[in-house]
Amino acid sequence: MTTTAEKNMALLRTAFQAVESGDLDAAQGMLTEDFIANLPGSPEPLRGREVWRLGAQAMLGAFPDLKIEVQDIFGVDDKVTVLLRFRGTQLGAFQHFEATGRQVSFRSIEVYRMEGDRIAEEWVAPDIIGLMQQIAPAPAGG
Repeated sequence: MTTTAEKNMALLRTAFQAVESGDLDAAQGMLTEDFIANLPGSPEPLRGREVWRLGAQAMLGAFPDLKIEVQDIFGVDDKVTVLLRFRGTQLGAFQHFEATGRQVSFRSIEVYRMEGDRIAEEWVAPDIIGLMQQIAPAPAGG
């Protein structure tokens, strides 16, 4: 018999695969209507599936070959925690950095809360500093 935690972990893996393949409609359909995103630097949680989609589109626009590797995952009750490694080539602008053509790799620790068969909330802690160090221009005169 499959446990709730196993179902939740499988749902997340499916969602990551949908994002990786660029099927944002499918991934967005796995979120609750009132999805909540808890992001570093944001004083309040962001709400709604559109907010999630804008973030996913920004990542795929900058890193169209994005690969999402689940390095560790575990679930208890309605929560799943995952350690991810993202890899890709920066072929589009990201934040205030123009495309560099550089290969990047960074990690994220993420916690998800499920409601039924949907993802209801996320807490994400990506290594944005590590990513920025990889795409920032070299210092002048260096």
